[in-house]
Amino acid sequence: MPTISGKTVFVTGASSGIGRATAIAFAREGCRLLVCGRGLDTLEELRPILTAAGGAAVHAFQLDVQDRSEVEAAIANLPVEWKEIDVLVNNAGLSRGLTKVYQDDPENWEEMIDTNIKGLLYVTRSVVPGMVARGRGHVISLGSTAAYITYAYGAVYCATKAAERSISEGLKIDLMGTPVRVTSVDPGMVQTNFSKIRFRGDEEQAAKVYQNITPLQPEDVADAIVWAATRPAHVNIHTVVMTTIDQANSVVFNRHS
Repeated sequence: MPTISGKTVFVTGASSGIGRATAIAFAREGCRLLVCGRGLDTLEELRPILTAAGGAAVHAFQLDVQDRSEVEAAIANLPVEWKEIDVLVNNAGLSRGLTKVYQDDPENWEEMIDTNIKGLLYVTRSVVPGMVARGRGHVISLGSTAAYITYAYGAVYCATKAAERSISEGLKIDLMGTPVRVTSVDPGMVQTNFSKIRFRGDEEQAAKVYQNITPLQPEDVADAIVWAATRPAHVNIHTVVMTTIDQANSVVFNRHS
């Protein structure tokens, strides 16, 4: 397995869930961690954890990927020693609401589209040119099984994840002739604060999502991300689709009695 020790890994949405687990997993590989999120306090709490895990260095900064000018400025103004990003993990994403499209609050659509699609594009656009110029790099984006089958009351979220899938496929085509790799990691149900955010803090409603089922854990997804990043340079893992053994796709589950 090729070593990635000392490589600079940029993880968006690193303050919790899959992003946090991914940052820790790369720290264990001896990487330099560039982490961002909307809550700087949480990222500062993560810093010593990354160092203790083996991270060679840590640079944390506050960033809302929905804001294009903020993204462009933040990446352009990174300290010199953090500008050469080897691996970008586009993890920042969310879901809002679970209702019929014609009854939904358009504000939910705006937030999902601005984060899951536009935010991903803003960060990718700011980072990938440097990868191409240096002749090395890997873009790993978090998709979802929701990209493959649309489920009831989740049309817009599913649409954003289908967009992520198309963007990753298109980016790979655009990068043909360069050594920059592109991967989409598409998990099913993962036990994070995803549902709590979807239901705007309603913990009881969020808990029902995982009732009588064994979901994936953030560390499972992080393991797949690191695995994709540590393949030989000539190997590109295009897509990883992963679910708990209790899930077949976005709509078929085995709920224990």
